[in-house]
Amino acid sequence: MTPQTRAWLDQPALARLWDRLRDRLERGGLQVRGRLRLDGVTAAEREALALLTGRPYTGDAVSIALPDLDAQLRTGAAERGLVEVVAELRGPLTDRPAARDARRAAAEAVWAAADHALRSHGLADAAWSGPWLEEVRRAGTLARLAPENARRLIVQAIDVMALLAGPASSGAGLASGSPGAAGLPGRGELAERVTGTAHGLDDGTLLARIVLRAVARSLDVAPPQDARSRRELWEAAGVAVDRVSTTVLTHGLAPLGDEPTVRLLRDRTRAGFETHLTLRDLNRMTWRLPPDTEVFVCENPRVVEAAADRGCTRPLVCVSGNPTTTALTLLDALHAAGARLAYRGDFDWPGIAIANRMIGRYAARPWRMRATDYEQHVATARDRGTPLPPLTGAPVDAVWDPELTPAMTALGVAVQEESALELLLADLLSPEDPPA
Repeated sequence: MTPQTRAWLDQPALARLWDRLRDRLERGGLQVRGRLRLDGVTAAEREALALLTGRPYTGDAVSIALPDLDAQLRTGAAERGLVEVVAELRGPLTDRPAARDARRAAAEAVWAAADHALRSHGLADAAWSGPWLEEVRRAGTLARLAPENARRLIVQAIDVMALLAGPASSGAGLASGSPGAAGLPGRGELAERVTGTAHGLDDGTLLARIVLRAVARSLDVAPPQDARSRRELWEAAGVAVDRVSTTVLTHGLAPLGDEPTVRLLRDRTRAGFETHLTLRDLNRMTWRLPPDTEVFVCENPRVVEAAADRGCTRPLVCVSGNPTTTALTLLDALHAAGARLAYRGDFDWPGIAIANRMIGRYAARPWRMRATDYEQHVATARDRGTPLPPLTGAPVDAVWDPELTPAMTALGVAVQEESALELLLADLLSPEDPPA
């Protein structure tokens, strides 16, 4: 197109025509068809349109057949069709229907890759996977990324979940609704395995947010809302956010050996002190225990505090609620070293669920956690006039005692672990095994 022709076509009197044609062509898939109507045309516009199309116009409305205009441009000074002329005057045109179809196909490819990754890892039938994918899709976060970036991100998230769902010593992982193994690497190592960088799962990354939503789905808990709940959720999934900030509380542990950490723990035990062990401490220790060692496991730190004050000597580990990676790492090590474990928690439904996992994972002995113990605690509290909180939530079957859940359902009250503190301390003072 010569400069003179382009200048004439680009005159202000034709500006509205080209603007309208750009929108019309892009919406119509760059197809030259139909008619375009311009209302309220000025005298200057009417004259320019007449010269352009070779047709006279009267009135303030002009209707132009696009195929005719296309032919006129091809045979006239422009020597090119309507699409080419509009593109030269208004910039490259986008075939919007084709672009929309391409975006849709690219998006479907992302979810197809996600489905393939879930199937490849054996997670397609996990109860959490379908609702999680639908939640991510509805959020629209991935739709704002380039398709290749979205595909890589969702596959990486599934790869992380596959590692978390790997075989644990308890025989159950996230794929079946339970936390993964305590032996998994820390968050940095996990991120490096999946993303190639130790910071790939740091707080604030989109990958970490998507993974934590999957973890929350798998554990049937609310998504995390702050730094503390994010850390707790990683821990619940069996991942150490770091190796020093989370500890497990112990009392009375006296392992054998001459390693510095072992000697330090043994010295604190002999002095009657409680000890907080970090994951870093545990990774430095090789556990050897006296023969026939039994380790008592409680849920509430108050039991450890009272045991230290009372001078109890039997080994005690506190998991402080739902066991963290650090607590599980210690218990795994004690169990592997030949220790027998006895577990005591709260008589409420979350407490029964935790006890099921602990007893199943370690073949632990229930420590004053049978139906008769529960009924005794309730009777004692009522005799003393001590109010007990009501049970809330759905009942959980206690795998170690078929009579416990019906008893709790019938009485309808929760009993916290520290309510039986004197009985527990008596067991920790005595060398004989307490009643099962």
